[in-house]
Amino acid sequence: MTIKKLPACLALICVLAAPEITNAQTAVTDNSAYILTPKAGPEPHINGPKIFGVRPGHPVLFTVPVSGNKPVQFEVGKLPKGLRFDKNTGRFSGAVDKPGTYEIKITAKNNAGKAERPLKIVVGENICLTPPMGWNSWNIYATKVTEDLLLANARAMVTSGLIDHGWSYMNIDDVWQGERGGEFHAIQPNPQTFPDIQKASNEIHAMGLKIGIYSTPWIESYGHHVGGSADNPEGTFVRTPETDKVPRNKKLFPYKIGSYMFVDQDVKQWAQWGVDYLKYDWNPIELPETKQMFDALRASGRDIVFSLSNSTPFASIGDLSKVSNTWRTGGDIRDSWKSLKPRLFSQDKWEPYAGQGHWNDPDMMVVGVVGWGKDYHPSNLTADEQYTHVSAWCLMSVPLLLGCDLTKLDAFTLSLLTNDEVLALNQDALGKQATVISRQGDAGVMAKDLEDGSKAVGLFNPGDEGTKQVVLNWADLKITGKYIVRDLWRQKDLGTFEGEFKADVAQHGVVLVSLRKAK
Repeated sequence: MTIKKLPACLALICVLAAPEITNAQTAVTDNSAYILTPKAGPEPHINGPKIFGVRPGHPVLFTVPVSGNKPVQFEVGKLPKGLRFDKNTGRFSGAVDKPGTYEIKITAKNNAGKAERPLKIVVGENICLTPPMGWNSWNIYATKVTEDLLLANARAMVTSGLIDHGWSYMNIDDVWQGERGGEFHAIQPNPQTFPDIQKASNEIHAMGLKIGIYSTPWIESYGHHVGGSADNPEGTFVRTPETDKVPRNKKLFPYKIGSYMFVDQDVKQWAQWGVDYLKYDWNPIELPETKQMFDALRASGRDIVFSLSNSTPFASIGDLSKVSNTWRTGGDIRDSWKSLKPRLFSQDKWEPYAGQGHWNDPDMMVVGVVGWGKDYHPSNLTADEQYTHVSAWCLMSVPLLLGCDLTKLDAFTLSLLTNDEVLALNQDALGKQATVISRQGDAGVMAKDLEDGSKAVGLFNPGDEGTKQVVLNWADLKITGKYIVRDLWRQKDLGTFEGEFKADVAQHGVVLVSLRKAK
């Protein structure tokens, strides 16, 4: 059976070009006609991961994401010793000393009904058992980030409802740094832009969110701020106009790893602040500095997700992946098809290193309002290209880090980021990364197995020749028989198919489906 003339954005409406942005400061792109995600009902729905990892004795920080009418009342089954649960907020806290796997039944009730789902809490050495979901400041604010902007976006993460769908990390990128000092002689925040990181961290945690920070083993960061090493025991770095003018070419870089390292001091400070995520940024990424930071984070008393940036050398990924949670597989992304397209069918070689606790990272997301500190504008990606972006990132089980202004989320962007059937592909407990199973000219099919035994499949058309029919053959999935094909963006079954499924996919678009065995 063939699905004919499926429109743009999952090929289910006619192809329309995204409006051209003429004034980057004030333009608004109205993509409301492209919204495919059905509106959520009033009844509660438990979202997010079904598995969560924490190290023995470390603080548990997990908010159960639930959509539907508020307020919601929660109930849980028997908890392991040391674990606490707030029935009003749906937040787990405390600490569990005894390693093991604990299955906990969660019930959420509101005025429209109730929902139940199990959560598996794994106490052991492996954390970050599903890819992190959250926000990073760089793609919107770059060097203009401030504590006020961080908190404004954290509040928007809650008021927009994104927190109800599993989005949780609020990560500060480069240029928060001031001088060394304080109790640990660690990097302190710039008092003009980040007057009280401790207070900000407390506020973010009180919202049920988590906080991340940025550092580098170099003596200075990409943004010309103090790094994690120095050429003097005081750990000082002086920024000058001359250093700012040096090209960021690694052959000419003045940036280097200094003779004195301050890893232990900095990690103690982050742990005191309650940091949950570290972006560690330099090039080339090498094992000694990675292992040193990994060991310090492990000894910190907190579970701090360890993310390597940027352009991780593939030749070293076997060793680096064992001492990090995520690693960038390339350079920085921009909101253009030229930047996005090369990341679609190029990640397969990294797939053997991905799995629970360890994730390939093709970079942050470029939907919504972005701008890198100037000319803030709606993403230059068309609606179809944004569907492709989110679909591919979810299929590949990579970190989902929004790079947009969360205080300016339009209805279309929210629909991209709150489709729980799509996000579930990213958060699937099996932790598989989709790979390319078929190439059809410029088009191709990516697929992966899911924990419940079903398949997730993306039919992509990255070419420039208009709508194209893409075929999913059962043989490429190594299956036979009848399967129910479900359109994940529309959350709607398309019918029962045998042998193959065909769809007309819009230029730069995608058809994202799941396959489950027909009874």
